[in-house]
Amino acid sequence: MSTPVIELRGTTRRYDEGPPALDDVSLTVGAGEAVAILGPSGSGKSTMLNLIAGLDRPSQGTVTVDGTRVDGLSEAASARYRRAKVGMVFQFFNLLDDLTVADNVTLPALLAGMRRREARSRAAELLDSLGIKRLAAAHPARLSGGERQRVAVARALMNRPTLLLADEPTGALDSASGLEVRQLLNELHADGQTIVLVTHDLALAEACATRTVRLVDGHVAADTAMEPVR
Repeated sequence: MSTPVIELRGTTRRYDEGPPALDDVSLTVGAGEAVAILGPSGSGKSTMLNLIAGLDRPSQGTVTVDGTRVDGLSEAASARYRRAKVGMVFQFFNLLDDLTVADNVTLPALLAGMRRREARSRAAELLDSLGIKRLAAAHPARLSGGERQRVAVARALMNRPTLLLADEPTGALDSASGLEVRQLLNELHADGQTIVLVTHDLALAEACATRTVRLVDGHVAADTAMEPVR
């Protein structure tokens, strides 16, 4: 395996007195991999994603991303970690409707302290490479679902993250828009981006992932290398 980007070691997350949402999971994701996390509702997929993103902390065990012990970070340090190392793409886009596309995309860089001129230049570069440069002055509410998800991907890539996390990125899209996003994820992976994709959609996983990890009741039930179907 290539240099580890993600390492979970004996990672468990409990929320109440019932069974843990994630139970003693150990998992390594190498640089440049595209890994799909599969499983039914309640299997622990979102919990794993939240732990990797530093949005939640394990009850026991460790979470290390690109050399950073995420489980030991303060709230402020977690926010800095996400800005520097993690890009996140969500099912429902999470774009700000009162901002233009360009402003949505530049926001993470401005929050990280990048100069406005540099942020504008980087945003223009991303919008051009993702085929949505013409939409820079538009507002998200006027875009199609596929266009909004491309904007969300551009925003996620703004700070050149080590890791791209995608949570059901095609879940709110029609089939044509879903195909666009699938192709986009393939292009990003081909360019060397490390991707962890959480999905219920087996077709999306088969199209985009070089490896699938199936969770059942908080455990890793299967970890399978695969050749993506283009």
